[in-house]
Amino acid sequence: MEHIVFLTGRLAEPALRRVLSQIAPPDGDAPFRWEVREIGLQVAALMTADMIRRRVVLPLAADRILVPGRCRGDVAALSEHFGIPVQRGPEELKDLPQFFRRKAQPVSLDAYGIAIFAEIVDAPRLTVAAIVQRALAYAADGANVIDLGGLPDTPFLHLEESVRALKQEGLQVSVDSLDSDELLRGGRAGADYLLSLTLDTLWIAQEVASTPVLIARTPQDEASLWSAVESMQASGRPFLADAILDPIPYGLLASLVRYHRLRERFPDVAIMMGVGNLTELVEADTTGINALLLGIAAELGAAAVLTTQVSPHTRRAVREADWARRIMHAAVSQQMLPKGLSDQLMTVHARSPFPDAPEEIAALAREVRDPNFRVQVSQQGVHVYNREGLRIAQDPFELWPQLRLENDAGHAFYLGVETARAQIAWQLGKRYVQDQPLDWGCAADAQAQDLQRWQAPGTTMAKPGPQ
Repeated sequence: MEHIVFLTGRLAEPALRRVLSQIAPPDGDAPFRWEVREIGLQVAALMTADMIRRRVVLPLAADRILVPGRCRGDVAALSEHFGIPVQRGPEELKDLPQFFRRKAQPVSLDAYGIAIFAEIVDAPRLTVAAIVQRALAYAADGANVIDLGGLPDTPFLHLEESVRALKQEGLQVSVDSLDSDELLRGGRAGADYLLSLTLDTLWIAQEVASTPVLIARTPQDEASLWSAVESMQASGRPFLADAILDPIPYGLLASLVRYHRLRERFPDVAIMMGVGNLTELVEADTTGINALLLGIAAELGAAAVLTTQVSPHTRRAVREADWARRIMHAAVSQQMLPKGLSDQLMTVHARSPFPDAPEEIAALAREVRDPNFRVQVSQQGVHVYNREGLRIAQDPFELWPQLRLENDAGHAFYLGVETARAQIAWQLGKRYVQDQPLDWGCAADAQAQDLQRWQAPGTTMAKPGPQ
């Protein structure tokens, strides 16, 4: 049976032992044998690889060493030093059960089967430089094709220049217009795709090399779309077909059925689905909408989606679609539920927001002998404690009189920031970690952490002692 040594700090040691006793009871049918070593520091999160090398003495009778998830330094070098694998565990010890239940190799989210067309809807009103700038931002968020949207009664005089500028940046380009002349101009300038041709404008596809996206004369006229598809199939040219996703309450369900009929009639045709009529026209967080629509698109075997970022609440739509297509591709291709693959679309809530129970926090607070403030969150509210005691409230303003920081502006500011974060986490059901920004998934930029490098302790501040 595998023997695992868990390294930890003094404050976390009792809780770690309790969790391990549940995962691998010493007198039961345990999946492994375990040993906990407190290596002479108070806070486990401050552990480093150099510290482990100095404080853990060889020889070590174990098959594996598990260190805290926030441990900084080169664990591969530690593996070589100890002669056994050294592995980072989860950041929170309460996540250890899930850590040991998951597969040895996590599911990769590198692959996807759906291309993202990101539309610049007001391209005729932008300069070429502004178009390129926005296109590069969309591409950085995951867009495969930059769609130049035309506007009714608005000349797009710099269309050709815009197409060429984007192509010079190495981007694929589509031109989206109801004007046949603009579609021809875009195709002749080198656009990769044209949106959108009907049965009546299929002649444009014969004039240029661009791949056409086919639509019906009207969304309900499925026969005209099917005829256009059959015509393009006969020509041997590549194309995409779009049955048009209608908004709520103007036929969403009927349009989904149209897509299903299109797939049934043409099992091998490349299908595009435009998702903007849902993301833009429903005042709800777009992460969930994108997750659902990209799941439908993945089941449909769609080749592409067309998305937009016009309304302020859709400002991350391209990035959300990118994460959603990867998650749903993994779910469909491996026939598994889209759970436990990534939390990037869990922007508002956390799957396991409160790892610590109030009584566990209280037990930890009783062990503290220094003036440093700790902040934790449970279902009960916000907990702030140091050697002077534990305070609990659901509103930071209730905590203020108990902290006695009226003459200490620095600490007052620090705890104001931390307890405000903690209150938000408690209200929404998010995971809170002191001195760390809240995790908003793909809804906000997050600074990447390099666990190979040492990092100074966070902004944690201690209440000064008597003068």
